[in-house]
Amino acid sequence: MPLPLSLYFCLFFLCLFPSPSLSSLTELPTLMAVKASLDPQNKFLTSWTANTDPCSGSFEGVACNEQGLVANISLQGKGLSGTLPEALASLKSLTGLYLHFNALSGKIPKGISRLSQLSDLYLNVNNFSGEIPSEIGDMSNLQVLQLCYNKLTGSIPTQLGNLRRLSVLALQYNQLTGAIPASLGNLQMLTRLDLSFNSFFSSIPLTLDNPPILEVLDVRNNSLTGIVPSGLKRLNGGFQYKNNPGLCGVGFSGLNICNGTDGLNPNRPEPFEPGSLSSKTLPESVPLKSDCGKTQCSKTSKSPQIGAILVVIGVIIALAVIGLFTFAWYRRRQQKIGSAFETSDSRLSTDQCIAKTSCKSDEVDFLKGLKIVTSLKHESLVRLRGFCCSKGRGECFLIYDFVPNGSLLEYLDVKGSSGKVLEWSTRVSIINGIAKGIVYLHGNRGTKPAIVHQNISAEKVLIDGRYNPLLSDSGLHKLLADDIVFSTLKASAAMGYLAPEYTNTGRFTEKSDVYAFGMIVFQILTGKRIITQLTRHGAESSKFEDFVDVNLEGKFSELEAAKLGRIALLCTHDSPNQRPSMENVMQELSGPISSS
Repeated sequence: MPLPLSLYFCLFFLCLFPSPSLSSLTELPTLMAVKASLDPQNKFLTSWTANTDPCSGSFEGVACNEQGLVANISLQGKGLSGTLPEALASLKSLTGLYLHFNALSGKIPKGISRLSQLSDLYLNVNNFSGEIPSEIGDMSNLQVLQLCYNKLTGSIPTQLGNLRRLSVLALQYNQLTGAIPASLGNLQMLTRLDLSFNSFFSSIPLTLDNPPILEVLDVRNNSLTGIVPSGLKRLNGGFQYKNNPGLCGVGFSGLNICNGTDGLNPNRPEPFEPGSLSSKTLPESVPLKSDCGKTQCSKTSKSPQIGAILVVIGVIIALAVIGLFTFAWYRRRQQKIGSAFETSDSRLSTDQCIAKTSCKSDEVDFLKGLKIVTSLKHESLVRLRGFCCSKGRGECFLIYDFVPNGSLLEYLDVKGSSGKVLEWSTRVSIINGIAKGIVYLHGNRGTKPAIVHQNISAEKVLIDGRYNPLLSDSGLHKLLADDIVFSTLKASAAMGYLAPEYTNTGRFTEKSDVYAFGMIVFQILTGKRIITQLTRHGAESSKFEDFVDVNLEGKFSELEAAKLGRIALLCTHDSPNQRPSMENVMQELSGPISSS
């Protein structure tokens, strides 16, 4: 029986215009396996369900290409605490994987290298452990590799030098060791290489001067030794090398001029290019042919053995003596810092302490930061009353004014009957007060320098007895050690306050604060901690039920809500160049309300 003409037409139509859902549904089992691994308790990826098309927009953080295949997974700062699954390797069209600022753990699977189309891999700020898979060197399209702030061990695979398109390699704040591979000098598209705060030793390879567009090379806080390649002077401030006592070089601030003994350490492996190994660089475990079958070898070999034993004993004694002197120097230095703290400003000394911090170890840097923090005085900032320090342990305590009504965070996600639902006028007042405080910080007035807060969040906005907002921790990054500052960012990132460009640049600007302010405006408007795409769409279309707190029961100004929604959208624009300055935000807040 011949098929009806209409059925032929339908089949022809389907061939010309295949449904994207058919393609995406083939990847649905893979995505469900990914969900089970990333979010084993099903707390955060509840929108990923087995009966939904992943490309319909309902799968949070999933974007598809024109063929209906998953091309992007963006789940940064979602609180995920599982592991990275091998199943990801089945998503062959994936070009971007953004899982940074979570609590993922375990090893990075080798199978991830089968994502041949991947250009951006963001696994930074998690708890990944183990070694960096050498197979990543096979990912020919990779442009950004962010593995920093994890617990990775081992050395850098030389195969990473095969990533010809790589522009950013960020490995800082791990537990990596070994020599820096010379093969990294093959990365002609490299603009930023960050290896700081690890345990790398040996010299900086001469080849790292090769990448023509390199802007940033950060090797701070390692155990590097030897001569710094002179060509790195072209990077100027982009070359960071502090806290590597064994480095020397000419024309680099803070480095000693090299002498005849500065060079390669024969007892440590050096960076090498593939194929350049000789018997000198082979590890001791490699068996070498020997001609000691002759009788004279047994006699002459004893003498070097005895000498080697004496050298080892001498080294042990020397290390013990150095350790004792180092410990004694450290204790004296901490006592000196403590004394300086107590005598620097008698008005600020106090015997009462609130919160312990881990301060900058350098006395000059700490006192400079302390001078800045104590100079901050504004009605919208929590006032620093004083500080005290422990001589012996170098612990610092900062004393601020007591603020009775807690933080803004306590007024989010509350029930209508809780007594903590803020009235509309109070919300508007809080937004204005926060903006004034940030404008003050960003301003350069008198002796006060312009300051970027770096960690604005609802938790940092305290509410006084009259429900005025007071921004806390202003300038605190000037006092704290770098790793302490960064550890505080993890929670902020999970709440969405961290501007997207920070992941690429690793730097904070005034526009970073603007982004965080925009997120707080959204939170105050919605009364919720987590801001979704529905919230943003509601603000764009003035659909108030999607971005104004239902606990207000309609008691708000629609014109004011529309205006604040527009401001929040502008402040949280993905591009920092499109965000307004806080001065412009303040002018907009103070200006007349438009009905347009």
